[in-house]
Amino acid sequence: MPCQALTIILSDANQEALEKLANRPSTPQQIAQRARIVLKAAEGKNNAEIARTLDISIKMVRQWRHRWVDSSEQSKTVTERLLDSLRPGAPLKFTLEQQVECMAIACRDPMEYGRPISHWSVHELADELIEQGIVEQISPRQVGRWLNEAELKPHQSRYWLFPPV
Repeated sequence: MPCQALTIILSDANQEALEKLANRPSTPQQIAQRARIVLKAAEGKNNAEIARTLDISIKMVRQWRHRWVDSSEQSKTVTERLLDSLRPGAPLKFTLEQQVECMAIACRDPMEYGRPISHWSVHELADELIEQGIVEQISPRQVGRWLNEAELKPHQSRYWLFPPV
């Protein structure tokens, strides 16, 4: 015997917000599709009918019907209720403070740190971060990614003994 699908009852405000999301051309298609699922479920259609009409899987219809009902207890906006849930991942290895420290060192003269070089390389920066005790270990590639994100190029910077005239 098949299970009874969860009943969705929408307030006028939610109905209007979902219709706007579903029909607005600038809405991301994932969000628009989810809004259509909830709207059709509120019309009283079962999961199979919705899946056929929208040309998607029943599993997806079931999932978003359940998510809509489960998120009704929390005070979220309509758009927040249609967003993907957070996914677990590995914890961050480096803090934002460590990243900022790296940028600060990269913007200074290597001679200030006792390095007999004129420009920082990612290898030298990684070694300096470890030597300073800012991080326990870090790869030069990670330092390079941070510098790319910040659009810093310490290997291309020029230090002037005298300002140009």
